[in-house]
Amino acid sequence: MKSKDAKVFLEALEELEKEKGISKENLLLTVEQALLAAYKKNHGEEENVEVVIDRETGDVKIYEIKTVVPTEDLYDAAVEISYDDALEIKKRVKIGEVIRIEVNCEEFRRNAIQNGKQIVIQKVREAEREYVYDRFKVKEHDIINGIIRRIDERKNVFIEFDGVEAVLPPIEQSPADTYRVGERIKVYLAEVEKTNKFPKIVISRKHEGLLRKLFELEIPEITSGLIEIKAVAREAGSRAKVAVYSADANIDTVGACIGQKGLRIKNIVNELNGEKIDIVIWKESVEEFVSAVLSPAKVVSVDVFEEENTARVIVDNSQLSLAIGKNGQNARLAAKLTGMRVDIKTANSVEEGE
Repeated sequence: MKSKDAKVFLEALEELEKEKGISKENLLLTVEQALLAAYKKNHGEEENVEVVIDRETGDVKIYEIKTVVPTEDLYDAAVEISYDDALEIKKRVKIGEVIRIEVNCEEFRRNAIQNGKQIVIQKVREAEREYVYDRFKVKEHDIINGIIRRIDERKNVFIEFDGVEAVLPPIEQSPADTYRVGERIKVYLAEVEKTNKFPKIVISRKHEGLLRKLFELEIPEITSGLIEIKAVAREAGSRAKVAVYSADANIDTVGACIGQKGLRIKNIVNELNGEKIDIVIWKESVEEFVSAVLSPAKVVSVDVFEEENTARVIVDNSQLSLAIGKNGQNARLAAKLTGMRVDIKTANSVEEGE
């Protein structure tokens, strides 16, 4: 390695340490190990060799590591050296002593800096991937804030989070949202997964977790644990239902979620661009819970068939369309929230055997 190139190489490692936080010493050790593997590949695995990069000059040196043996007992020249030959390298030497013999391999040394650069580039990329993974993994299942940088022809929205870009694909976008370049945006970090390349970062504006986290941000009683979110069901951009519960009978659970003059729930609705949100009290009784979930419809009776995981709901004729909702939305959300199949009928239809 030429001294000038070697010096530039070391300076580059120092810059990486400052900018990326990647240890210069760790990078040098990695390069040494990689160069050693390359040398052995070309000169034989049986060789006992050491590759050393001078920490001050950056110069690359290769040493054979050999044990001194009596001249007449020399058996394996790859790892042993005769006493007579050892005396030519070192004036005072003892039988059994391990000595380092510098290898003159100019071609290998000339290529070392180029190989070292490639190794460092690869190591830096690995470190950056690990850094991004660690940074986002701790925020998994939480809300993160970013800035919209661009939108492509397929309507993918590219969002920057402090220098790291993630894609919000159409499948994870809410129909109620509009996206403008330069605007700040809250998204739900649904998943962070290691891959062979860049970490897979899944962000969403449709995920039910976004609504759950918005409730936690806006309602201190939920953050403190006084109120618990039991279940969330959502059709993004249109309507959602949130089941809440408090063990403290003195707490107005729904009122706390709505806030004074409706401010808390209004902030959440504004963030979701007008998505309607029904807040219902979670009940331990499945029958009572199903009845509450179908609000604003008034329910006559609920029969639960646990084996079929079905709740049969009876409503008055006047309440049927309200219970089912527009295009069946209220019934679908009720089923999602309760985890049951919700079969809604009128008393008349039951009597008629429908």
